[in-house]
Amino acid sequence: MQLLSHQSIVIAAHGGPDRLELSSLPTPSPRGSEVLVRVAAAGVNFMDVGVRTGQLWKDTTLPFVPGVEGSGDVVAVGPDVTSLKAGDRVAWVYVQGSYSEMVIAPEAVLVPVPGWMSHQVAASIMMQGVTASHFANQFYPVQREDVTLVHAAAGGVGQLLTQIIKSRGGTVIGRVSHEGKVGPARAAGADHIIVDVDGTFAAQVMDLTGGQGVHAVFDGSGATTFADSLASLRRHGTLVYYGPVLGSPPPIDIARLPRSIKLGFPTFNDHIPDRVSLLAVTARLFAQIQTNEIKAPPVTTYPLRQAQQAHLDLQSRRSVGKLLLVPDTKS
Repeated sequence: MQLLSHQSIVIAAHGGPDRLELSSLPTPSPRGSEVLVRVAAAGVNFMDVGVRTGQLWKDTTLPFVPGVEGSGDVVAVGPDVTSLKAGDRVAWVYVQGSYSEMVIAPEAVLVPVPGWMSHQVAASIMMQGVTASHFANQFYPVQREDVTLVHAAAGGVGQLLTQIIKSRGGTVIGRVSHEGKVGPARAAGADHIIVDVDGTFAAQVMDLTGGQGVHAVFDGSGATTFADSLASLRRHGTLVYYGPVLGSPPPIDIARLPRSIKLGFPTFNDHIPDRVSLLAVTARLFAQIQTNEIKAPPVTTYPLRQAQQAHLDLQSRRSVGKLLLVPDTKS
C-alpha cells in the first residue's frame, strides 16, 4: 500500500547546512512513465552543497527536496512504464528529490540493481562510478604505462578513478589533503601519494616523474589547484577538469597554455545522453565490482534526519569515501 505521506529533507531558503530541514510531504502517485521508489540510500555529493547554497541550479523554485542520487525499491509505476514493476530494485543519478523516503523518477533514468549488490553499494557508485568510468575509459582513455595525477584520491571519484586507471595499466599519483587520507588512497591502488593543502604540488609531481610531468590530471578540487595541475602536465598532456561547485579557475589566455596541452570539461549529459548509454556504462561498472576488479568506496551512513551533519562532514574535507543518507524507516 502506498504511503499517504513521507519524510523528506526540504530546502526553503538557500544557505548553510542548517537550511536542510526534515519535513513531511504528501506521497504522489506516478503518472505516465514515472516510477515511485522507496529510497534505501541517497548519495551525498558536492553538487548538493552547490544546490543548497544557490551556486548551482539557481532557477530551482523554493522550497525543494535536494539530492540527485540513490538506490531503492519500486513501489508503484505509471501506466506507460514497460520495463519495471513493483518490487524491482533500482538505482539512479540526477533525480532531484532523492533526500527522501520516497522519490518519483522517470523510467528512463532508472538502472536495475543486481541481486548480489546492496542498495548502499549501488547508491555509492552511481554518480562517482559512472563519472570515473567515463573519465578514464572515454574522455581520456588511459593507456598502459600512462602516468596520471588524481586529485582528492581518497574521495569517492578519486578511489574509483584510481582503480580504473590501474586496471588499464596506468600509474597513479594521488593527491590528498591530509595524512589521514593517505591510507584510503593507498588502499585504492595509488602508486605515489602527495599530501597537499594549499595547491602547490607541481614540484613534487615533477620530482616523481623525473621532470617529465604526467600524461593526464583528473582535477575536481576547484580553482586552488588549477595552476599547479597545468604545471604538472607533460607535453601534449590532458587536464580533465570537473567539479565546478568548488570554484571555477580564473579566465584563461589560451595562447599561454604551456606545452601543447589539452584542457577538457566533461559533463554527465554529454557522455550519458540516453538510457542505452547509461545501462551500458553501469553494466560494465557492476561487472567490474562483481569480479573485484574494482571495489566500491567505503561508505559512511547517516539517518536522513542528520543531513545537516552529512553536509558539514563533506565540506570539512575530513570525510573519506562516500557519504549516504539512509531513511529512518523502511516500512
